[in-house]
Formats: sequence, C-alpha cells, structure tokens
Amino acid sequence: MSAIRSVITGVSGSPRNFPAVRYATSLARSQSATLILVLAWMPPGGEYLAHQLPSPCLWPEWERAARQSLCDAIDMALGGEPAGLSTELTVVRGEPGPVLVHAAGRAGDLLVVGTGRRGTRGRLAGGRVSRYCLARPGCPVLTVPPASLELAAAHGRQDRK
Repeated sequence: MSAIRSVITGVSGSPRNFPAVRYATSLARSQSATLILVLAWMPPGGEYLAHQLPSPCLWPEWERAARQSLCDAIDMALGGEPAGLSTELTVVRGEPGPVLVHAAGRAGDLLVVGTGRRGTRGRLAGGRVSRYCLARPGCPVLTVPPASLELAAAHGRQDRK
C-alpha cells in the first residue's frame, strides 16, 4: 500500500504550470493515488471590489467560467482529463496559495507546485504561490522546475556546439 493517497496540484492555465501538472499526473498514476487538480479563482476586480459592489447573481457565472478555465487548462497541459486515473476537479474561490495549502492538508496528501520564474526579476515578480506553499505546508510539498527549453527561451540564449 502506497503512503501517497492523493496528489494535489494547482492548475492556472499558464504554460509555466504545465510541467507541475504533468509531473503530478505521472506521480499519481505511479502511486495509484487520486489526482486532485485545483483551480483557485477570484472575482473580477478582486475580493475588495466584490465586497464593495456585491453581485451575488454573478457568482455562479464566475464559478462556471473558472470551471471552464480548469477544463481548458487540463486540455492544454494533458490533452484532456487523464484516463484510467481517479481524478477530482476542484474550483475554489480564493488566493491560490491558501487554497492549495488547505486542499492538501490530510495524511497521505502530496502537494506538487511549480517553482515559478528564475532569476532576480522572476523571484520578485513570480513564485508567490510556491513560496507560500513551502512556508506553510500541511503535507509534503514537491516543487517542479520549469522545462529546460523554457529556461533557455526565457534567457534568450542558444546552446551552440
């Protein structure tokens, strides 16, 4: 019996997120674990604007749009929902870091996150979610770096032999 029962990963729809989603899928399959794909969403304009100008009739539409974004992102990252694997699609209103930490807090959970951008500018501009998850783990956290091709493209370098 495997110690890992659930592999949880955030899904953002960004190509930077695809390696983490793919690795989480592969790991869940190899461990016969449930794959939980989580998309955190915020109302347009953020929570502050949602409280200042409440529109409860729009919330179901925003959640429907978030669920569609999750399905679209899974299609882009994996070519569709993985066959032959127990999968849960979860859409939660909130900031990604806290949503993922809350989703992955049970015994047997493993949280898989991308490492974000590289370099000084990248650390300042991105990687908030992975840093949040690593600082407040409710379970083991595995980080997945960006693909080497993406790193080379981001730095504008070409490997010459």
